[in-house]
Amino acid sequence: VQLQASGGGLVQPGGSLSLSCARSGSILSIYYMGWYRQAPGKQRELVATISGAKTITYADSVKGRVAIFSGDNAWSTVTLQMNNLKPEDTAVYYCYADLKASRRDPRSTYWGKGTLVTVSS
Repeated sequence: VQLQASGGGLVQPGGSLSLSCARSGSILSIYYMGWYRQAPGKQRELVATISGAKTITYADSVKGRVAIFSGDNAWSTVTLQMNNLKPEDTAVYYCYADLKASRRDPRSTYWGKGTLVTVSS
């Protein structure tokens, strides 16, 4: 299983960005997919997550500005739509998947390489 994140970049305050996480490799079950972020000098924090049952959780800092959704029932892509971006949203964003790849594999967490989001005028 591999995760490929894309969509980061430079955006002005108040702007929007859409981050995409593409999953490759077969899976048996998915429990969660979502996004974390890590700003310079800070710990990695949860941004948004969506469960296999489509239950969604957002960090308080992004509620009302961010939406997470899966592209299809196969969980091949998860998108994070971010609106009204603020300078404090500047961070490296990492997508992750909590899943079971096959019957013989344990439940594991997979991470994509980060994508940098910079919010600045």
